Amino acid sequence: MIYPSVDVENEILRECEFVVGIDEVGRGAIAGPVTVGAALLTAEHTTWPEGLRDSKTLTQRRRELIAPQLRQWTTVGLGWVDADRIDGAGISRCLADAAVLALEDLRSQGVELERCHVLLDGSHDWLSDVLPIPMPITVRAKADRDCVSVAAAACYAKVARDEYMKAASLREPHYAWDSNKGYGTAAHLAAIREHGPSVLHRQTWLR
Repeated sequence: MIYPSVDVENEILRECEFVVGIDEVGRGAIAGPVTVGAALLTAEHTTWPEGLRDSKTLTQRRRELIAPQLRQWTTVGLGWVDADRIDGAGISRCLADAAVLALEDLRSQGVELERCHVLLDGSHDWLSDVLPIPMPITVRAKADRDCVSVAAAACYAKVARDEYMKAASLREPHYAWDSNKGYGTAAHLAAIREHGPSVLHRQTWLR
């Protein structure tokens, strides 16, 4: 098991005051929103919630225990873009739009974005072109595994989106969103064939 550290963030913090880790959840789902988390990290963040790591390696219960600790540990933000918008604009643009909303959520909580450097999970910069203000960006593959700020963003976003899908499942239980979270499992696809798609489905992804 590889645990995240602040090694990458500390390198960035030599040149700026704040790092904002960013990661997304729900990109590959066929129902529900794409959700982006953002987590602030400073040189003062030398410890972090116990057990924090790549959200994909954590159990649901463990993520749910860590998420509220993240709100106490630092400033975290969320951005959401719904299925209808994804159908209209495409997932790449909506991913970037959700990240901007997550950054604006941080700003609304008092974070001065002009003083931040973004640490982005992935292999390419999909964010710079839509930022409302210029911000330096470092792109790092496996940042959700290796970097505390990105692991925090991913965990926080994952729990929030899962809660959204579980609430939606209470209204339309036949899709079993409480268990599949909107991803295209065999049971989910069978339910779409039987009941048809809902307003939460990404219609263009079902064709």
